[in-house]
Amino acid sequence: MKNQIMCPLSRRSFLLGLTCTGLAGVGAMTHAPAQAQAFPQAFSSFSVDVTPLKAKGLGPFADLVAQAALDELHRSFADRIDRRGPRFVLVITDVSMTAFTDGGSWRGRGGGGGGHDGMDGEALAVGPKGQILARHPQHAVLDVARRSTEPDEPGRAAALAQHYVRWLRRRL
Repeated sequence: MKNQIMCPLSRRSFLLGLTCTGLAGVGAMTHAPAQAQAFPQAFSSFSVDVTPLKAKGLGPFADLVAQAALDELHRSFADRIDRRGPRFVLVITDVSMTAFTDGGSWRGRGGGGGGHDGMDGEALAVGPKGQILARHPQHAVLDVARRSTEPDEPGRAAALAQHYVRWLRRRL
């Protein structure tokens, strides 16, 4: 007979112990104070920061996106202006536009853009001393329904910025 050494801990016991340890950690985290604050409902002014886009070399394109977003902020949040409120700063960090505007893909092989444009950014409520009172990160996606022979990148970028701000209005 061979001399077998049995592990004193079965796999099931090990996994059960690991799960209990993990749940104990989650319980400890639930008592931690929440860092998120409610986003204010009124704002003294609006601005759009596209510095991250300009750092990526998007220059005039970034300016176009900023102007479209700022115009839509003024339209969408017109009923939330109060000079005593914090400043609303929208930081746009990324814009991705599909090459396949008709929803198709390159030579029918799949893996194209899927016909979607996207924008990432963060809305900030900034206090009078420059302190960030609240933040709301967001990613917005817009379906592109244009013929591939007429891509109209500036029009798509403006529509994407407007779509992004309209979603901010819904979420805030």
